[in-house]
Amino acid sequence: MIPTTHLHVELLAIPKAVPELRRAVRQHLGGPCADVQLCVSELLTNVITHVGEGTPVTLRVSETRDRRTTRVEVTDPDPRALPVHLLAVDDAESGRGMALLAAVALRWGIRQGADSKTVWCELSSVGDRPEW
Repeated sequence: MIPTTHLHVELLAIPKAVPELRRAVRQHLGGPCADVQLCVSELLTNVITHVGEGTPVTLRVSETRDRRTTRVEVTDPDPRALPVHLLAVDDAESGRGMALLAAVALRWGIRQGADSKTVWCELSSVGDRPEW
C-alpha cells in the first residue's frame, strides 16, 4: 500500500477526544467515512479503557494511491495490554469493540514493539456507508 494522504495526530486518550477525532478524520477524508470513524472510536476507546485515561497515543490514517483502501493505526505505550475479540453476551454494556472493528475491516492486527504497540485495521474506501 502506497499512501498518498496521511493524517497524523498525537493526543491524550480521554473520552472528549473520541468525537473530536471522528470529526478530524471525516474532515481529512473529505466526506462520509462511517466505518473509518467507527474504527478510530473503538481503537481510542480501547486505550482509554484498557491502558488508562490520559495515555498518550498517536493516530495515523492513510489512504492508498487509488483511494480504495484506508488504513487506521493507533499506537500507545503499553505493549502488554492487547485487544481481544470477545463474544459479548446480549445484555453486556461493553465488550463489542473489536467485534465491530473486525466486522467492518478487511483485516486488522497488532504490531508490538519493546515499549509500545500499534493496533491497525484496513478498510475498503469504496462504498462506505453514510455518516452516523
